[in-house]
Amino acid sequence: MIKVSVLYENTEGKKFDMAYYGSKHIPMVKQKLGAACKQLDVDQGLGGAQPGSKPAFVAMAHLHFDSVDAFQTAFGPHADTIMGDIPNYTDIQPIIQISEVKA
Repeated sequence: MIKVSVLYENTEGKKFDMAYYGSKHIPMVKQKLGAACKQLDVDQGLGGAQPGSKPAFVAMAHLHFDSVDAFQTAFGPHADTIMGDIPNYTDIQPIIQISEVKA
């Protein structure tokens, strides 16, 4: 199992529309990726390690697939549409990491 994490850094002066992200972008991503995406979780940052500190990331999405190939096969045909929607909810350049889930 692999996890594709999409992280949006909490940067001063940047915008992130969580309402659009949750109601428009994420449902569109789920529809485009179909059954290849086994699980999709969205996190909204609330705070950092120290009480009252800002979160490092304003939002994160974690998408689970059976393999890197399964992800690439599902994402490839829709990459332009999915990535093209980003300006509708943020001006933050997402950080994308692919990880192997160990536990």
